Amino acid sequence: MLHISDDQRRARLARRHALHPDHHVDDALAATRAMTVLHATEAATVHLAVRARTHSVEPHHVDAALYDDRSVVKQLAMRRTLFVFPTDLLPAAWGSASARVAATELARLAKDVERSGVARDGVRWVDRAVEQVVEHLSTAEPTDVAALRTAIPELAAPIVFGSGRWAREGPVAPRVVTVAGARGAVVRGPNAGHWRLSRPRWTTMSDWLADVPPSDDAATGYAELVGRWLRTFGPGTETDIVWWLGATKTAVRRALADVDAVAVSLDSGDVGYVLPDDLTDDDPVDDWAALLPVLDPTAMGWKQRDFYFAPHDVPRLMDSAGNIGATAWWNGRIVGAWIQDAEGRVSVVPTRPDELPRHAHEMLQSQAEALTHWLGGTVVTSVYASPLMRTPALD
Repeated sequence: MLHISDDQRRARLARRHALHPDHHVDDALAATRAMTVLHATEAATVHLAVRARTHSVEPHHVDAALYDDRSVVKQLAMRRTLFVFPTDLLPAAWGSASARVAATELARLAKDVERSGVARDGVRWVDRAVEQVVEHLSTAEPTDVAALRTAIPELAAPIVFGSGRWAREGPVAPRVVTVAGARGAVVRGPNAGHWRLSRPRWTTMSDWLADVPPSDDAATGYAELVGRWLRTFGPGTETDIVWWLGATKTAVRRALADVDAVAVSLDSGDVGYVLPDDLTDDDPVDDWAALLPVLDPTAMGWKQRDFYFAPHDVPRLMDSAGNIGATAWWNGRIVGAWIQDAEGRVSVVPTRPDELPRHAHEMLQSQAEALTHWLGGTVVTSVYASPLMRTPALD
C-alpha cells in the first residue's frame, strides 16, 4: 500500500488550498473550487477565506461573485451547514447532501406543526407552505423572511419548538424557508447588509440562475462530492469523509468505489483515500504563514486533524460542538489565533510562542499587518470566538 506522510499532507494542503503565496488563485470562484466549497455559516468567513487564497481580491469582488456574476451560490448542504458552492456543483448537492438535509428538516418541522395543532398532516402542510413561498417569490422581488410572513398568512403561525424545558414558541416561516432552500427551490439572493453580516433576501433558484440544471441522483451526487473532496483534501479517512459529508458509511463507501478511490497508509496508522490519478507526491513548499477565519474550510476539512492541529490546542481554539475559531498557520499547522482590537488592528496570539522560530513570528506579523490593511478598520465579530480569541494579544 502506498504511504503518504504527514509532511506530504501538509505540502498538499499548502498548494491545493491555495494558502501558500506562490499558489494563490485569482478570484472568488477559483478559491471556492480549490476548497470544493466554502463555509458560509458566518457571512464574513466567505470573504476572509477568499482573501486568504487570492492575490488582490477585495470584499466587493467577493460580493460580485455571489450576487452579480452568481458564479458561486450559497446552499444548505452537508451537516445542515450553509456553504458557498460553485454553480456547477449544485446539482450534486441537491440530489444528495442537500436532499438528506431537506428530508430531515421536513420530518422535524412536520412533527412540530402537528404537535402545535397547526395541521393534522404536518408533511402535507409543510409541502404546501413551501409551494406558497415559491409561488410568491416567483412573482415578487427578492424579499426577507419577515416580508414573507406578511405576504403568506400561514407562515405567521406560531409553533412550539422542542419539548420539555427546552420547548419554546416561535414563527414557522424561517423553518419553511429552510426546507425550501435545502431543496434548491429558493436561494439566498442579494444581501441587505454589510459583507460581514448575513441579511439575505430570498428568491427562486430559477430567477437567480440563468439555467438551473436538474439534480443528480443520490449516488451520482455523493460520488461527485466525494471526488471533489478527495481532490482538495485527500488523503482522508473514511471517518473524515463521513463527518464532512454528513452521510452514512454506506453512502461514503459506495462513493469511494464509484470514484475508484485508492487506499493509502498514513502516519497515524489509519487508512486514507486518494483519487487514482493522485498517487504522486507534491513537491515541498517554502515556509509560509496564513491567517484563516472562523470555520475556515481548511481547518474544518477533516475530522481526524492531528497532522495539522495538536490535540492539546483543541480546547483553546475549538468549541465543544466542533466549531473552530480564527486560526494562525505556520507551515501547514495551526499555531494560534488572530484577534482584532477596537480599531480593527489584527494581532496574532500563538498557542506556544516559544516553540516558533523568529522567522515564523515575523511572517505571522506580516500577515497580521496585511490583513489589518485589507479590513480597513472593519471589525469582524463571531459567535464562534474561541477561548484563545478572547485572550489579550501578547506584547
